[in-house]
Amino acid sequence: MLGLPPQRVELHPSHPDWPAAFVAEAVRLAEALVQAGLPPFQLEHIGSTAVPGLIAKPILDLLGGAEDFSALAGWVAALEKLGYTYKGEFGIPGRHLFVLGERTTHHLHLVISGGRFWRDHLAFRDALRADPVLRESYAELKRDLAQRHRDDRSAYSSAKGDFIAQATARAVATISPQP
Repeated sequence: MLGLPPQRVELHPSHPDWPAAFVAEAVRLAEALVQAGLPPFQLEHIGSTAVPGLIAKPILDLLGGAEDFSALAGWVAALEKLGYTYKGEFGIPGRHLFVLGERTTHHLHLVISGGRFWRDHLAFRDALRADPVLRESYAELKRDLAQRHRDDRSAYSSAKGDFIAQATARAVATISPQP
């Protein structure tokens, strides 16, 4: 149900078990942090696996929100014990990336809760959930890009950037209209 080799892009139909897989991983993470005596962080299911009916790479994206990164060293150690690999900011300042599995099954993006990364990713997810036309437009783009960038996940992700930025800007504007 989950997992892709590094760099591979394959899209799968929406799977009804993805939300439950997110909940199971959220529980596993929370338990590990409690056992390690660490402060928890808030978790949200983002990315295409969080949108019912949307095709997706079979990799769960988890958004972790923290008030600050004072416990980062402890979180890194606890998550590494669970099999996650810490990638640092991985090209996005203020975001700490963790990857699970040799065949990647999970991405955990740890950011400041309420910050721009947090807000934008939740706004985009919620817009896709609420708007079937947007969801289908995104699916069409993803299908086209997956064919062109089958073995280059970075190029695939970059090529979606303009669509995501425009949809996110519209979604954020509806949440907090500018005067």
